[in-house]
Amino acid sequence: MAERWLPVSVIFLGVLSLYCAASADNSGIKKMKMQFATGPLLKFQIWVFEEYMQVLYQRYPDIRIEGENYLPLPLYRHVASFLSMFKLALIGLIIIGKDPFALCGMQAPGIWVWGQENKIYACMMVFFFSNMIENQCMSTGAFEITLNDVPVWSKLESGHLPSMQQLVQILENEMKMNVPMDTLPHHRS
Repeated sequence: MAERWLPVSVIFLGVLSLYCAASADNSGIKKMKMQFATGPLLKFQIWVFEEYMQVLYQRYPDIRIEGENYLPLPLYRHVASFLSMFKLALIGLIIIGKDPFALCGMQAPGIWVWGQENKIYACMMVFFFSNMIENQCMSTGAFEITLNDVPVWSKLESGHLPSMQQLVQILENEMKMNVPMDTLPHHRS
């Protein structure tokens, strides 16, 4: 009979220990999240994130730092997605040579006629022009930093990246503000 309860009790103890460990570990650990822009500035902002992360880990080994993309508004993401599909359809129509205007009973505009005569150039123009607009839609220029889900820096608001000194000062101020009251030195009057 005790053999039947052994697996259940082991699972119960395992879940209980995981819950206790998770609640105990997260109480003192600070979590910093850096969100950076997608698009043309992505490589530079990833490099900045990695540099900041290395310096901050050396100075504050108990902080957990995460990095992720800062997504643009859903409207811009949908526009970029639509343009991506429209670009492929338009390039396909150019290559196939079908006139979509004839289906509507319209005369083909001059740019369409030119595109049929110069298919390679037309496809390249559609591709690069569409990519340029898609990148504009997806690029936010953001470099947002939160500490324990509280915003501490916004490139969108300030217009620039924080210097390493500014970031360290922000963390120092946050550490001072979150020190428990019983560990502060008492002053006598």
